[in-house]
Amino acid sequence: MTHLLAAMAAGALLGWQFPGIADYAAPLANAFLRLVQSVIAPVLFTTLVASFARGGRPAELGRIGAKSLVWFEASTTLAMLIGWVVVTMLRPGDGVGLKGTAQAATAPNFAAVVENMFPSSIVSAMARGDVLQIVLFSVALGLACAAIGPRAEVFVRFCESASQVAFQYTRFVMKFAVIGIAAAMASAVGANGAGILVGLGKFVAAAWLAQLLFTALGVMVPLLFLRIPLARFWQFMREPFFIAFGTTSSAAAIPSTLTQLERYGIPPALASLTMPLGISFNLCGSALHLVMASFFVAQAAGVSLTMPQQLMILLTLKLTSKGVAGIPRANFVILSSLFPAYGLPLEGLAALLGVDAFIDTIRTGNNILANCVAPAAIARWEGWRPTAAPESDAYAAPDVRQA
Repeated sequence: MTHLLAAMAAGALLGWQFPGIADYAAPLANAFLRLVQSVIAPVLFTTLVASFARGGRPAELGRIGAKSLVWFEASTTLAMLIGWVVVTMLRPGDGVGLKGTAQAATAPNFAAVVENMFPSSIVSAMARGDVLQIVLFSVALGLACAAIGPRAEVFVRFCESASQVAFQYTRFVMKFAVIGIAAAMASAVGANGAGILVGLGKFVAAAWLAQLLFTALGVMVPLLFLRIPLARFWQFMREPFFIAFGTTSSAAAIPSTLTQLERYGIPPALASLTMPLGISFNLCGSALHLVMASFFVAQAAGVSLTMPQQLMILLTLKLTSKGVAGIPRANFVILSSLFPAYGLPLEGLAALLGVDAFIDTIRTGNNILANCVAPAAIARWEGWRPTAAPESDAYAAPDVRQA
C-alpha cells in the first residue's frame, strides 16, 4: 500500500509542476488500463460459470443455502442503494471538469435495452466487451451446469482452472500498478489541473461516509434487530475485520473468520456453507464502491445519466460483482468494462486508481464484516441464540440439517 501511495503522490506532483507531462504519461496509463481490460471477458466468464455451477441450486444447498442467498442479495442491494444515495446527494464529482475521450451516452430505448441484454453470440459479446451479455450468458451456463450435476463436472473444473489462470494473469498485470498509478495521476493532474485532486479528496471522504453508513445500517442494525449483542459480536469478529482492513484482502481474513465464527458459537456446518458463498455473492463494501465510482466519474466528466441508465448501471454492477473476490483490483476490472457502455471516460478510472489505496481498507473491512454478520443472521433465523449469561462462551446451536 505504501508504494502505491508514493506512486500517487509522485504522479500528482509531476502533473502539477509539469502539466505538459500529461501527453507522455497518458500512453503509459492507457496501456495499463488496456491490459486490465484484456482480462475482463475470461475472468467474468470463468468465475461466474464456476460460481453459479457450484452454488446455483438452492434445492441442493438446502434450507441454509437458500436463506443465505436471500440474505446476500438483500445485503448487497442495501449497500448499493447507500452508495447511490450518498454519491447523488453529495455529488463529489461536480466541478472537476474531467477530460475524456468517451462519447456521450444516449438515452436508451427500453425495448432495445432489454433486447440487447441477450447475446446472439458469446464470442461477439466478448470481442465487443459487452459485459451484461457476458454476465447473463455466463450465469445461464452456470445454472445449466448446476442442473445436470456430475455430467458437467469436467467443464466446471475447466472453468475453475481457467479462472485461476486469469487471476494469475491479472496479478502479473497488477505488478505494473505502481507505474500505471503514477502515470495516471500525472496525466490526470496535468490535463485537468490540480482541481481534480480536490474532487478526488471529496470522493474519498464521501466513500468513507458511505462505508460507515453501511456499517451502521447493514451491520449494526440487523444485529440489533436480531437481538445479537453488538459488544460480544465485535469481541469475536474484530480479528478478521482488522486482518482484512490491514491487508486489504478478503481472502486473507477467511481462515480467521471461520475460526472466530466457530468460537462465537455458530455451528461449523453453517459457517462453512455460508462463508464461501458470501465471498462470491456478498461483497457489500465492493458493491457500494462500484456504484459510487461509476456515478462520481459521470459527475466529473459532465455525463448526464437518465434514470433508466442509472438503473441499468445498478443492475449491471449487481451482476458483475459476483464471484470476483479473488481478482486483484477486481473493482477496476469491472469498471473498465462498464464505462464505455455508458459514455464514461476511462481517464476517470485512471484517476480513481490513484486514490484507491485510501478507500481499499474500509471497503475490504466491510466485505468481511458483512460476511461475519450473514452466518450469525442465518443461524439466528434458524433458532440459534446466545445463552443468558453474556460472559459465557457457550451458545445454543440451531438445527442445521439441510432440507
